[in-house]
Amino acid sequence: MSAPETSLRHTPLFSRHQAAGAKLVPFAGWEMPVQYPAGIRAEHLAVREGVGVFDVSHMGEVETAGPGALAFLQRILSNDVSKIAVGGAQYSVLCKEDGGVLDDLFTYRLAEDRYLTVTNAANHAKDLAWFQRHAAEADGVEVIDRASDYAMLAVQGPRARALVESLLAQGEALPGRFKTVEATVAGVPALVCGTGYTGEDGVELLLPPAHAPTVWDALLDAGAAPVGLAARDTLRLEVCFHLYGN
Repeated sequence: MSAPETSLRHTPLFSRHQAAGAKLVPFAGWEMPVQYPAGIRAEHLAVREGVGVFDVSHMGEVETAGPGALAFLQRILSNDVSKIAVGGAQYSVLCKEDGGVLDDLFTYRLAEDRYLTVTNAANHAKDLAWFQRHAAEADGVEVIDRASDYAMLAVQGPRARALVESLLAQGEALPGRFKTVEATVAGVPALVCGTGYTGEDGVELLLPPAHAPTVWDALLDAGAAPVGLAARDTLRLEVCFHLYGN
């Protein structure tokens, strides 16, 4: 059942979505744009043929830090975390004891003993509790809920990189696929990640929430089309990118 309107959370870009005439719907406890006036087909094609930007600030983030972080993540994630170099990224699933899936997620290695894992919005509380439960049994690891510390924008499409590069500070460059860098986008410090889930190239920007509107406006002014959750689903389905539970 959908959450009552009074309990729905809003991303830092909610007023931008309202002003753009987006259709807003309940999703995982948030009021999110499912589509904009141009329509789902136009938004889908904007990502396939040009560049689109998604507000995915409803997604969660969990930081894992300390000398035991690698061993801890190696135990609870399905992929080989030791293969992630500093500044790298990895896709994997979070599993229950019987091997069933709790969530699919990305993990970024920010430093030698510091990682950031991005969770799906509907599963963030469950994922965080799972991390915390198992961290209590591990040595030298701290689990921190960072969901309120980041807004997140996904810039995707064949023109995505060129557009974001035009907004970088002088001398900075975008990361390669499955790489991360700290950079300044439209004057805002950001963790720029060479990841996405649309079948197109592009980057995801993790930003201070208060400055997300500045970057959103700059992306749209530079030619990015705003894209809602419906086209995100059609893009994912078109390339057979599965999500946990779907």
